[in-house]
Amino acid sequence: MEIFINIRLYLGTNVLPIRLVIATALMAIARKVIILDISTISAEEMLAIAAIGYLFSAIMVVSLWWGAE
Repeated sequence: MEIFINIRLYLGTNVLPIRLVIATALMAIARKVIILDISTISAEEMLAIAAIGYLFSAIMVVSLWWGAE
């Protein structure tokens, strides 16, 4: 669903909305965590998902801070 919003905005403006792309990635990670079955994954996989989520969150915070100036 979120991907279609990104595509529609890109086609309408020919400008790639980076913040929206990062927000979409965060939503995808959140959806993955919500449907995750903890009994079937290893600790390494859980750590990798957490690291990716943290990385995208940090990128989002920096982009919001940078855009505020």
